[in-house]
Amino acid sequence: MVPPAPPIMPTGDAAHRHRELAESFGKDAASYDHARPRYPAALVDAVVERIRGHTILDVGIGTGISAEPFRDRGLAVLGIDPDPQMARLARAKGFNVEVARFEDWPAAGRTFDAIAAGQAWHWVDPTAGAAKAACLLRPGGVLALFWNAGRPPAELATGFATAFDALHTGLPFNPWAALAGADPYGAIIDAAAAGLRTTGAFGAPERLSFKWQATATRDEWLGQAATSGGINRLPKDKRKALVNSMGAAIDAAGGNLTIDYTTVAAISERLPIRSNVAAE
Repeated sequence: MVPPAPPIMPTGDAAHRHRELAESFGKDAASYDHARPRYPAALVDAVVERIRGHTILDVGIGTGISAEPFRDRGLAVLGIDPDPQMARLARAKGFNVEVARFEDWPAAGRTFDAIAAGQAWHWVDPTAGAAKAACLLRPGGVLALFWNAGRPPAELATGFATAFDALHTGLPFNPWAALAGADPYGAIIDAAAAGLRTTGAFGAPERLSFKWQATATRDEWLGQAATSGGINRLPKDKRKALVNSMGAAIDAAGGNLTIDYTTVAAISERLPIRSNVAAE
């Protein structure tokens, strides 16, 4: 199995403010779809068992990676993605996809039993996104936000971060510098939870974590890393230099990597809609 993407974590910044990164993945949508990891069945089961109904909106559907397991379990999926090239590939898989930023998407009165966002909610403004989700979910509906985070061996992660810094990319964050943290998406989930609280419409998010390991070859890792936001926008010479440096480090370590893999999730329920009309 191809290893997960190294998490892209802002340092004193927020990913959703960098729309140029959020909408850059379609540059090579086919490579993204091939290289990016899928989600464990335990996560999908945990989401599905909480859904009362059959309609689900996939925010940031991308190439359909996050949507496929829900469709496989019989749910009716509608996708939204701001990148028309990613949407095109998801449509080729049979998904109905509308191109828009979630915060600006014209729902035209549609509501859903669930909203899912796989590897995507950090690109959504947490306050505006929460307000939008509150409008779109039926009472009792489920909001499921989840991410994959993969940790190569510590010495390789350090080498990757050093190689990235040496290139002076000008990007707002180093995707491997964050790997030292124990909870790479904790700050993003905290921000999402704060956004949900502002609406008064959601219960406290339930946090779940699923751990496993994967072994990746040198080429699998490099192919996946090249799809990460920001890295895929580097000038060709800098991207090649980074990949060569990473490849040399992997070769020196034996040619393969064992990845400590964690899928994290925050799941919240849409509370009943309160009536402001006093009973007569």
